[in-house]
Amino acid sequence: MKRQQRITARTARPHKRTRLSKRSGALILTALAACGGTAVIAAQALAGPGGPGANNADAPAGGGAGTAAGRTISCPDVGQRLRSLPPAAAPEVNRNLGQLDAQVAQAFRRWSADPGTQGEVLRGLEKDRKATIGRITDALRRAGDRPDALDRLSACRTMTGNSATARSAPRDARGGNSAGNGPFRDNFVDIRTVRPTTRGNGQGGGGAASGSFRSECGRNENRHNNPDNLIVAPGVSNGAHHMHDYVGNLATNAFSSDRELAASGTTCGNGDRSSYYWPVLRLRDNGRERDADAPGGGQDGNVGTILRPAKVSLEFDGNGADEVTAMPPFLRNLTGDAKALTNGPANANASWSCTGFEDRQLKDKYPLCPRGSNVVRSLAFPSCWDGRNIDSANHRTHVVFPDGNGQCRNGFRAIPRLVQRLTYAVPPNARYAVDSFPDQLHNPVTDHGDFINVMPQRLMRTAVDCINSGRDCR
Repeated sequence: MKRQQRITARTARPHKRTRLSKRSGALILTALAACGGTAVIAAQALAGPGGPGANNADAPAGGGAGTAAGRTISCPDVGQRLRSLPPAAAPEVNRNLGQLDAQVAQAFRRWSADPGTQGEVLRGLEKDRKATIGRITDALRRAGDRPDALDRLSACRTMTGNSATARSAPRDARGGNSAGNGPFRDNFVDIRTVRPTTRGNGQGGGGAASGSFRSECGRNENRHNNPDNLIVAPGVSNGAHHMHDYVGNLATNAFSSDRELAASGTTCGNGDRSSYYWPVLRLRDNGRERDADAPGGGQDGNVGTILRPAKVSLEFDGNGADEVTAMPPFLRNLTGDAKALTNGPANANASWSCTGFEDRQLKDKYPLCPRGSNVVRSLAFPSCWDGRNIDSANHRTHVVFPDGNGQCRNGFRAIPRLVQRLTYAVPPNARYAVDSFPDQLHNPVTDHGDFINVMPQRLMRTAVDCINSGRDCR
């Protein structure tokens, strides 16, 4: 497959650190329970300049997208239904899974431009998906697998993704109305109106394996960005349909082999070549980024100025119940669900908050932070490994979350738990949104993170020892 040009940087000088040291301070709060009570948006945020409700009275250009505002196309997630993926079938299956995402994105854009075509769009999408799913089924059968009735997953429907209307959608960076793909007025909440979270996620803190290890990898100062996803869509250019920030491994893109990752440079200290990545956060302003007309950017409805995190914390800790064991090299691990708006919240795991208010965690709202407070994204990863596989067909069953007491289910063993904590200096009352698939409407519930372990074994042993002995290291 011909590689398309990517927005990436691989030649920047790595940010190097060579020694391990103690770290002071409390463990990162990563409570993932959504707040209770009614979410109220501050009137100032809705009416003030640059707020989420600013410039929302204009009709969309051409009068099209507004009719479908807050609605999206929902299709069964074929990738999440796969039970197994034989190596011989993987390249063809992955290419066609990427094609399914491209078909939904194209159908959504077409329907948003002309809502009157809903029936025609859905029929055409079903026909295209049926042919693509057929190719997936054939590839699995040739490899000796018996797929479960995947042909039943071709039909799609429209659904309400948000109760907002076109009049509550901000204008995008190109001057048009973004009503077709969000974010919407009720995606935002003043953090000061949110009730404190009453329970955490049952991990970290005291008990067994109470130490931590932090890998320091910078803030993506070298602007390593691309719309690929090596875990979920290997070998597929623009497989994410949204832009990712990367720190750590400098070679990460859709076509990277394990050998290339192992030989690459890194922005991390101590020789950590792991790949850490997440969707970018953008100000929904009039800024024209270099991807404004590119795949993953403006072509997929992701517009505005990309915000570099003010701080990136990559910390590994314990489950709180059992001592951890080393991760295997090249383990793939992800958290959250990029399609949670249409898939449902079962795998939604990221949380949003503000500095100074981190006892208040949100899953499905963007926080509006007061002056002097930064937006915080917390992404806690599953930490129970099956002891055999570095990946699985749906990229979830080989590494799972522990129970509420921090214990792994039978047959699984505890590994270091990664928490990605990202802070952003977002101007007060400013419009912002996480990049997403076009049909996911930039909803905050779709936030997610990815990790590929390329730590040298000696460094992994050091991390495990620090966690199990109760030390805080970096």
